[in-house]
Amino acid sequence: MKIDSGVVRATLTACALLAAAGCALKSPPDRASIEALALTAAKVPAQWTAAGAPTGTMSDNWLAGFHDDQLSVLVADALFHNGDLRVAAARVEQAILYAKLAGASLYPSVDLVAKGGGKMSGDGSGLSGAVLNASWELDLWGRVRYGRAAAKADAGAAVADFEYARQSIAALVARSWFLAIEAGMQAEIARGALRDNQSLVRLAEDRARIGVGNEEDVFAARSSLGTYEDALRQIELSREQAIRAVEILAGHYPAAALNVSATLPTAPETMPAGLPSDLLERRPDVIAAERRVAAAFNRVGEAKAARLPKISLTAGVSSISSELLVLKEQDNPIWNFGANLVAPIYRGGALKTQVEIRTVEQKQAVAAYASVGLRAFGEVENALSAELAARDRERILARTLSDSQRALEIVQHQFQVGSTDLRFVTQRQLALNSTQSALVRAQSEQRVQRVNLHLALGGSFDVRTPQPAPATPPPPPPPPAIDGAGAAQR
Repeated sequence: MKIDSGVVRATLTACALLAAAGCALKSPPDRASIEALALTAAKVPAQWTAAGAPTGTMSDNWLAGFHDDQLSVLVADALFHNGDLRVAAARVEQAILYAKLAGASLYPSVDLVAKGGGKMSGDGSGLSGAVLNASWELDLWGRVRYGRAAAKADAGAAVADFEYARQSIAALVARSWFLAIEAGMQAEIARGALRDNQSLVRLAEDRARIGVGNEEDVFAARSSLGTYEDALRQIELSREQAIRAVEILAGHYPAAALNVSATLPTAPETMPAGLPSDLLERRPDVIAAERRVAAAFNRVGEAKAARLPKISLTAGVSSISSELLVLKEQDNPIWNFGANLVAPIYRGGALKTQVEIRTVEQKQAVAAYASVGLRAFGEVENALSAELAARDRERILARTLSDSQRALEIVQHQFQVGSTDLRFVTQRQLALNSTQSALVRAQSEQRVQRVNLHLALGGSFDVRTPQPAPATPPPPPPPPAIDGAGAAQR
């Protein structure tokens, strides 16, 4: 069959015109519009309101600021082995594939049906041949494009969720590491107190033996010693549990065998926190919430477009022969071109309801953005205040510790010469131990709050394994990046 080239050109021209006539997609609201819609009662200040909050551009690579090579290795192990993080990475891959699948309908589909065998074909018809059909839905109203845009926005949200999960895992490892070190330091304080009380028991026994003391002091000293022994055992258990927590995060067996540093790493210098107005553009979980608003917006457009007619172009070529039947059409191959129109007339209100459902989902996405945004501001302000308080407490407790040590020395001397009783020595000992413990807690809290601040600000970190270091698998590569529209960058 001879094909008229003029017909083909006319058909292609008509297709191009119909495709060009398709409605342009409406863009989802930008970040500023979402903020105005979601954070209606929250006026973002020009600077952070926490007392003493430093100004300036926020710095990245917070992990290296602690100068702790073992901590860097543990974070690298956690990023490679942590099961929750691997689940998040798989979700990113899944979301990107869904975005690819959603755009497949924008392209023509081609199907081939073939039959052969002649008399042996199995149905006795003796028919053989092939039919090649192609169809292409003209996305005039943007239904397919809205669906693809929504899927891309979902993929962008998954990528941002993955990045926030990485930052959260790194922060959790750092906090757990500091708590394990603190537990070891608290155990050393308890051991020192235990040694002091053992000396006190011996001194009470000596005083009772030579007649300048009494048995009440001996029993009181032994009772105090037992209390310290019990406290030390509890602290040692807490230390074992803290070490196991670090090992689990790093993907190691929780044997409490990790070699933990005896002292806390150096506290990083005061860090500029940037501006509150920049936070919503930087934090991955806020970015993910913004992408979900965009996805919900596009789902509304998709639902609205589904109420309009669908127009598809079709084309095909077939070649069929038979050894038993005389076919009416002898020309082979046979070409055909056509168009289909499917217009929804009555669906029981299902299509309208679907639009309403998608609209409610968009409202939910905006409300979720407001919740995430306010939580982000709160976490930054709390971390700034808590770190400042921890620094102030460290200075106060360091001064108090010096006074407590001097007071204990004086009362111990008075007890030795018999000018006071054991109760005052015990009281001063308890005060000193309490101050020592509180000082270590404040020092650890200062580092923990610095990690919290970096996480709240959405700061990045470096996971390069320091050298030399134990053989550690490299961290998993990040998932494919997503551009502003949520498209995977290849």
